Amino acid sequence: MSGQHPGDKASGLLRYATAPGSSSFVEFLSAAATELLPGHRASVSGSGGAAMPSVHATTIVAATFNGGVMMAGDRRATMGNLIAQRDIEKVFAADEYSLVGIAGTAGIAIELVRLFQVELEHYEKIEGTALTLDGKANRLATMIRGNLGAAMQGLAVVPLFAGYDIDSAAVQGSASAGRIYSYDVTGGRYPERYYHSVGSGSVFAKSALKKLWRPDLTEDEAVAVVVEALYDAADDDSATGGPDLTRRIYPVVYAATADGTRRVADSSLDTVVRALLERRATSPGS
Repeated sequence: MSGQHPGDKASGLLRYATAPGSSSFVEFLSAAATELLPGHRASVSGSGGAAMPSVHATTIVAATFNGGVMMAGDRRATMGNLIAQRDIEKVFAADEYSLVGIAGTAGIAIELVRLFQVELEHYEKIEGTALTLDGKANRLATMIRGNLGAAMQGLAVVPLFAGYDIDSAAVQGSASAGRIYSYDVTGGRYPERYYHSVGSGSVFAKSALKKLWRPDLTEDEAVAVVVEALYDAADDDSATGGPDLTRRIYPVVYAATADGTRRVADSSLDTVVRALLERRATSPGS
């Protein structure tokens, strides 16, 4: 029979993995097993070149506060006019001091995040030191650019990246150490000031952030701000899911500070959500 024996491929991967070379795990995969990269899958188009129906993740918000940065995502995933999942998680700790949230084609986006997490861990193991926050943002931009072929077929991934900048904190102090980066489908990387949002409800969420954000926010206040921004997005965007008290489904909220990344507990979010709903109930048109 023709074709490569599975043992030959395993041996090839082992040779690449043990040979000295790049500190980039993505570059290793590009050389050893290109088909494993998210942007190099088999044909993703259906008949007539139209993209197959896929699950989409929607709104992600981020905001800096006095001591770090907060990121939150709603829990709804859609497929066309259907709710595909009510409790998907779209915000992740990329490493000890950085966060990444996903919008776009959910399957590819989650795979991209997992590869990004390995990329950062691999670099630190090879080099003996972590990338700077700016370096991490650049690595993510390169990975998004690698997905451009799929994006052109309608399977786009547009993440939001944020983190606590240790180097900046050492010079300017921890109060201004929160950083946010947005991207486009070509891998363009754009530093954002104060706050940002991506996804289908981003226009509404960002409008809310513009009214709610202020420079001296505490960590607890920042949690309330990002939750309210997502609530406003869900109020106007059908693809964004609001908090569901019946099912106890709350946004995924992470903070990145000098102490590292931390997920905000659902018990804390329950208090924040109930206070928000009680306040809105007194003025339902606001």
